[in-house]
Amino acid sequence: MVSVDGLTVEFGGSTLFADVSFVINEKDRIALMGKNGAGKSTLLKILAGTREASRGKVSFPKDTVIAYLPQHLMTEDGRTVFEETSLAFSHLFEMEKEIESLNQQLTERTDYESDSYYELIEKVSTLSEKFYSIDSTNYEAEVEKTLLGLGFKRDDFHQQTSDFSGGWRMRIELAKLLLKKPDVLLLDEPTNHLDIESIQWLEEFLVNNGKAVVVISHDRAFVDNITTRTIEVTMGRIYDYKVNYSSYLQLRKERREQQQKAFEDQQKMIAETREFIERFKGTYSKTLQVQSRVKMLEKLEIIEVDEEDTSALRLKFPPAPRSGTYPVMMDGVGKSYGDHLVFKNANLTIERGDKVAFVGKNGEGKSTLVKCIMNEIEFDGTLTLGHNVKIGYFAQNQASMLDENLTVFQTINDVAKGDIRTKIKDILGAFMFGGDNSTKKVKVLSGGERTRLAMIKLLLEPVNLLILDEPTNHLDMKTKDILKSALRDFDGTLIVVSHDRDFLDGLTTKVYEFGNQKVTEHLEDIYGFLNKKKLLNLRELERNN
Repeated sequence: MVSVDGLTVEFGGSTLFADVSFVINEKDRIALMGKNGAGKSTLLKILAGTREASRGKVSFPKDTVIAYLPQHLMTEDGRTVFEETSLAFSHLFEMEKEIESLNQQLTERTDYESDSYYELIEKVSTLSEKFYSIDSTNYEAEVEKTLLGLGFKRDDFHQQTSDFSGGWRMRIELAKLLLKKPDVLLLDEPTNHLDIESIQWLEEFLVNNGKAVVVISHDRAFVDNITTRTIEVTMGRIYDYKVNYSSYLQLRKERREQQQKAFEDQQKMIAETREFIERFKGTYSKTLQVQSRVKMLEKLEIIEVDEEDTSALRLKFPPAPRSGTYPVMMDGVGKSYGDHLVFKNANLTIERGDKVAFVGKNGEGKSTLVKCIMNEIEFDGTLTLGHNVKIGYFAQNQASMLDENLTVFQTINDVAKGDIRTKIKDILGAFMFGGDNSTKKVKVLSGGERTRLAMIKLLLEPVNLLILDEPTNHLDMKTKDILKSALRDFDGTLIVVSHDRDFLDGLTTKVYEFGNQKVTEHLEDIYGFLNKKKLLNLRELERNN
């Protein structure tokens, strides 16, 4: 359906990738993988037609509809959520207008035998056939279903888009793309601004939609659930695996082991050949053999081993100072903003060493309760922190609190204590600040880079209650694994607000669910909770039928 042929992208003398070729078939669901900077987003932009390659071409049939959701959007104001989302059907409204206009011309003209009149009939017929083959009669119900699936409430439909945050506006854009029913859907980090329920809804939509999808995502559960093929962009070329992400990881490990063995065998052969040349280069009877080996080495293509996987780096938090038995106790805690009740009567006790998840739809109060614990906002009820509680807090806006005049290295060097100081460069490398990046000033870093730096800083401070609000949004899979491993070993208490099921799996053992203006405790891990929710939702549906 879409053919990519010999794509090459060059930036100021260096090549991002060269001679890349592959085909996207009708029902392919492809995960585009590779480390940050490998060229994944660039490749997606070329497929979307928003950027040109240095060489090569992308070709597809004339009527193919390709829709693209970038990581960052420029959005317009002036419409309600429902009006903006309905723009997905604007091409149909235009088609309808054109049919009306042509029909009007047919009624006004009298040259019934002319060629142009027959051409007009033909045009109306073709356009009408196309228009009526698309079921747009119930488009309002389609818009409603999609917006609800992505987490909007009916009350939101007639609010101005300008009233919503960037994350919610991203959802509006995603709804528009899904409603266009494109032949190929290109998604760059679509889950960053979605809660767990919306991600699950999107997964089902993409799997049942039957069209082609190409996605870049650092959400392992999401890519495992939706994709059937993995294309890895690495060291300027691609590897195409006809399997999902987890299977690809295993195959890539085997490929790297084979490369490493072939590389070592070749290096051994080169060393032996050089030794032969050195030993016999002045020996007349061996002249031809020496020359033959010299030429062979000159022509030899050195085997390359793919980039080293740094996920083996183990990061350990400093030992947590001992806190009281119950670091957080709440009795009847609630929060309202004017007439808007966020939640009420939250009663929860978090014990020392607990690792708990706060989950629920966006806007139900997860971050609000965290702010209550941090004493950043006023609230109703009683909230008590235990003896000697030292909090390490990662807020969604944590990045904006860094000192802009320090370099990346200085920022971390200032908080590192003890043995960890010898590993600062390794840690920075694992969080994608290797080489010259460690000398960059904080003020020149992107939002995502600042988030990662704030995360490293937090990892090095001795605390006994860690509160992380959406910590994984700008972390790639390797970095998330390093963070998750460190949090598993952390001997203090952990509260994590997250929509990333894979990150929470095996990390938290208790779930607090936010919804319907209350906070409900579930004594299960994340998948136990989700399975229970699915059963409850099914029972709810059965009751309603």
